[in-house]
Amino acid sequence: MTEILVKMAKRNEAKSIADLLSRCQWFTYGELFSKAYIERLIEKYYNVERVEQEVTTIDKRWHGYIVAEMAGNILGVIGGGMKDEAHGEIYVFYVAPEARGKGIGSRLLDFYTKVQKHTYGADRQWVLVAKGNMYGIPFYEAKGFTYVREEISYGATEEDKDISLVYSRLI
Repeated sequence: MTEILVKMAKRNEAKSIADLLSRCQWFTYGELFSKAYIERLIEKYYNVERVEQEVTTIDKRWHGYIVAEMAGNILGVIGGGMKDEAHGEIYVFYVAPEARGKGIGSRLLDFYTKVQKHTYGADRQWVLVAKGNMYGIPFYEAKGFTYVREEISYGATEEDKDISLVYSRLI
């Protein structure tokens, strides 16, 4: 079996990342969020130009994308930044539907957590998970995240009625 490589994303991988993020949006949220909200998210955040910029812009507020690839195919992606001096956040985290259950998500989260802890000094991680996301919620809870509160999803309007659950863990 070909080995899975977890690494910082490269500029020439932006289209593959954008495609994976768009596909995962529909897979994960197609039954949870409104079509208009998903389309707005993809158009604003997961277009190739923005992903390309985010692959090459790495700092405290945005650590770039970390990808899992096998045989040149991107199977998972995670990214985020620091909320403040001690708290990191996961902004985006997806594994291709056909690659789920193979440990890719765990490897991505472990790599990303080390970046936040050792490079940026984080001692706590935060993540927002869509209410009803039965792919993400059990994963995060298994990794030690605990529920904190509900809030309107990032980029959603009151009319969208899209709710996120806020989770946190010590790292």
